[in-house]
Amino acid sequence: MTSVVICSGGPKRELCSFDEFKAENALFIGADKGALYLIEEDIIPNDIVGDFDSLSAEEWQRVSKIALNCEKVQAEKDETDTDLALIKAVTYNPSEIYLTGVTGGRLDHFEAALRSMYRLQKDYPQIQIKIINSHNEIRILLPGEHTIIRDEKFRYISFFAYEDEVENVTIRGLKYETTKERIEIGTSRFTSNELISSLGYISFSSGICLMIRSSD
Repeated sequence: MTSVVICSGGPKRELCSFDEFKAENALFIGADKGALYLIEEDIIPNDIVGDFDSLSAEEWQRVSKIALNCEKVQAEKDETDTDLALIKAVTYNPSEIYLTGVTGGRLDHFEAALRSMYRLQKDYPQIQIKIINSHNEIRILLPGEHTIIRDEKFRYISFFAYEDEVENVTIRGLKYETTKERIEIGTSRFTSNELISSLGYISFSSGICLMIRSSD
């Protein structure tokens, strides 16, 4: 199993911890200023991508010398730096992609990252893709059954309809269970559930479900 961790250039205080990923020998990709964040964490990125317009000349020299592969592009482009990092991540045929450094700053950058994750998850359903920070984990769930493993760090679990209404929703192993219900667009009814066993699951027949796991 290959895990790829993408670090983008959002506020550093919002980054996830990299310790577990380093222990698992994950591959790291830095997007723009995220490349500097990785190097400051004593991580050698496999790739750094972006226009690097948020780095000084000295910072660019530093990251470009340490990273194994560099891809510097023009600032005028159709893709965001995070998009370029996601495209690069897929080339490693990973089982998991983790995206950090896209929360806590500009809301347009977060929304762009969320939409990019959604598009990529639809194109590559075999890859588990997550946006993570110090307090949250976000996933796009496609129709089917999804196992939810207990994690004391992320006690609270919420479900939202992302694109279309989510139909025939059955939830088991959580404090509030459902059987063949619907998550409507705009509802907050499925917010802040809790896993009460070692694992649970959610299944649904159609729609796109946004799952957010959070800590206090």
